[in-house]
Amino acid sequence: MSGERLYIYDTTLRDGQQTQGVQFSTPEKQQIAAVLDELGVDYIEGGWPGANPTDSEFFEARPQLGARFTAFGMTKRAGRSAENDDVLAAVMNAGTGAVCLVGKTHDFHVETALGITLAENTENISRSVEYLVAQGREALFDAEHFFDGYKANPAYALEAVRAAYEAGARWIVLCDTNGGTLPGEIGEITRAVIEAGIPGSHLGIHTHNDTESAVAGSLAAIDAGARQIQGTLNGLGERCGNANLTTLIPTLLLKEPYASRYETGISCDALTGLVRASRQLDDILNRVPFRQAPYVGASAFAHKAGLHASAILKDPSTYEHIDPGLVGNERIIPMSNQAGQSNLRRRLSEAGLTVDKGDPALARILDIIKQREAEGYTYDSAQASFELLARKELGQMPEFFEVKRYKVTVERRKNKYDRMISLSEAVVVVKVDGEKKLSVSESLDETGNDRGPVNALAKALSKDLGRYSEPLADMRLVDFKVRITQGGTEAVTRVIIDSEDGQGRRWSTVGVSPNIVDASFEALLDAINWKLLREGRH
Repeated sequence: MSGERLYIYDTTLRDGQQTQGVQFSTPEKQQIAAVLDELGVDYIEGGWPGANPTDSEFFEARPQLGARFTAFGMTKRAGRSAENDDVLAAVMNAGTGAVCLVGKTHDFHVETALGITLAENTENISRSVEYLVAQGREALFDAEHFFDGYKANPAYALEAVRAAYEAGARWIVLCDTNGGTLPGEIGEITRAVIEAGIPGSHLGIHTHNDTESAVAGSLAAIDAGARQIQGTLNGLGERCGNANLTTLIPTLLLKEPYASRYETGISCDALTGLVRASRQLDDILNRVPFRQAPYVGASAFAHKAGLHASAILKDPSTYEHIDPGLVGNERIIPMSNQAGQSNLRRRLSEAGLTVDKGDPALARILDIIKQREAEGYTYDSAQASFELLARKELGQMPEFFEVKRYKVTVERRKNKYDRMISLSEAVVVVKVDGEKKLSVSESLDETGNDRGPVNALAKALSKDLGRYSEPLADMRLVDFKVRITQGGTEAVTRVIIDSEDGQGRRWSTVGVSPNIVDASFEALLDAINWKLLREGRH
């Protein structure tokens, strides 16, 4: 190693699961743990054994990880020995090599929430850590409410963490539990802890994002001397979330002074899988990825203004702080009514279309884009539809099939169990290779629930396209966004559909109409045509 070691501790499976609306199943925990392990984090905190059936089942499965598998629990209760505390026993029985115990370090919480004396709390911390170490476990002490506790009563906060350190804890993790401590304070207090006798090589930092400064707070703690960083993928966590590892990790690996001063367990090769890891988590949670997320967001390297795109053509570093490929992301030159010919030529080039500078087609395409955006279309976030539009204007868009007509019906009726249900049905007539084909599809899923008219249309449209059906088999719709672009009785609806295929490609298409179903159908047509184009089915 060329630099001092920093250790990355992931708590997605425990603290991340405290996000409102998030509840991992055991198989989902296993998938996420595998993603984290492939990335190369040092510690994976699996949850709290005994707290719920899912966590207990996950620990019983004993996932095989290169990372240090860690169980989370709390210090023993007052009036009991560590050997006879059932909560502590459940954590020990998980059989992990490392155990992280949370304990109070804020006098207010000790006396008010726990209702015990400060001396009793210190004794609980010390005896619990001693017990872990005696059993051959790597002990971590999660100093809950430490920063607020230090500001209220520095002497006691230091007494509490010193007790854990002197009992043999490998890591003392300073927690900004309420998320209200600003980075400057975190740095100052972390330095004070080191000056009080706990070396930085044994200090960790755990921040929450209630002031949108969790990442900055973590970096401040590192600058002050802390050497373990805790966080979650995509910043999951209760309230406003935790320090976001998808931001912290690339910052530590790619930004100075961290890149040259420190080493982590994450290689540059593994870093190129960061975007994939972030999106895998969103897929598991059935969430739409945050487009503006630093480093990993779909818009993190999108250049909309014509001036920016012109400079990017000459040297990407003019408007990019890193090469997007380093984290597995890619550069995007969106098309919009702000676009100039530099944007257009760059985007056409990325689509495999070469158009000479000054070609009259460039001006025509820009005029069409501006006109259509005035009608409600957006090509800023619908790159696939833009490409199809440009190819048509350049005479390079094949006609795979022709839609002759379509019809959608939605019926509300009682089923055989006398329960009211809805049923959507679509009929589509297409002409493929000179032959008319009629397809009918319902929108029911495998559980018998109605997935809606757009789902029925998508199924009917791709059901029988002759020789084009096979390449569409792995295509699926992953997101559907609707916006009313004009109000009143003449409202115009814009639909953007995100699609994905078995090769991991994602693309977005747009449709606009006063009728939401018609707008959806237009976006569906573009999605299918783009997929066939990429498959080379000319």
